[in-house]
Amino acid sequence: MKTARIHEFGDASVIHYDDVPRPRPDSGEVLIRVAASSFNPTEAALRAGLLQSFFPVDLPYALGWDVAGTVAEIGAGAEGFAVGDRVVGRLDGGGAAAEYVRAPAAVLTAAPKSIPLAHAAALPVAGLTAWQAVFEHGKTAPGQRVLVNGAGGGVGGFVTQLAKYAGAEVIATAGPRSTEAVLRQGADHVLDYTARPVSTALDGPVDILLNLVPLSPQDAAALVPLVRQGGRIVSIATPIEPPLDAGVSAMHMVARNDVADLRALVDLVDAGTVCIDISASRPLSNLADVHRLSQVGRTRGKVLIIP
Repeated sequence: MKTARIHEFGDASVIHYDDVPRPRPDSGEVLIRVAASSFNPTEAALRAGLLQSFFPVDLPYALGWDVAGTVAEIGAGAEGFAVGDRVVGRLDGGGAAAEYVRAPAAVLTAAPKSIPLAHAAALPVAGLTAWQAVFEHGKTAPGQRVLVNGAGGGVGGFVTQLAKYAGAEVIATAGPRSTEAVLRQGADHVLDYTARPVSTALDGPVDILLNLVPLSPQDAAALVPLVRQGGRIVSIATPIEPPLDAGVSAMHMVARNDVADLRALVDLVDAGTVCIDISASRPLSNLADVHRLSQVGRTRGKVLIIP
């Protein structure tokens, strides 16, 4: 079978399309016939070797953390699934950028019934990050003002929808290319960060700042005064450290793999509350090109990778 692997760290040219034996599930695992994986920008950082200090991987490493597919084989002791079941999950060990991948049954849940199976691959990494940022760390509640900084990305689309679902007034930053999509996802106001700094465009303080983009120290510092006294900052990218006298709490989060949270997201998709924004679908053989386009800012939303 075909799989996309890196044998060394570097630019997108280090991605190889290898022929490897079809895996067999170990105890507690199932084998998935992959309908799709999806691209996450963090994988480009992993490919470049930038995550080795806190997320070390052995080489060769098979890419792909998001998976949606059909159970093809069941290992000993794997419970809850039957051959033919449609599943979705986050694979922290990678390997979903392939025709088949083995996965612990415990990290999988039934895929949404209301959308094409391949589209479900856009949900795990970005959706879990958004869910935990909005509800667990942001503690978003009805009537609050929430600033989503970087709403045009894959995580941003879910954050916007979930914050709106929580009853917040959602103010989102996005470029002109993403404005229409962000409004469809429920943003009450969109600030064009290419036209003027967010710090001067925002009309009044917010209760919660959800930061989804890398920031310079100067840009991070400029966002702190936008949050009211007693408010919260949650960043999935650059840590933001407000001065002690700002009266603002701040945290830098890394999403955990939580199948209960993923199941809740699936339910919201099937209820029509959360929509998945698929900006493009690319064959597995084009994964290196997707990495290149992402690094120059030419991807939006979620890009599916189809084996």
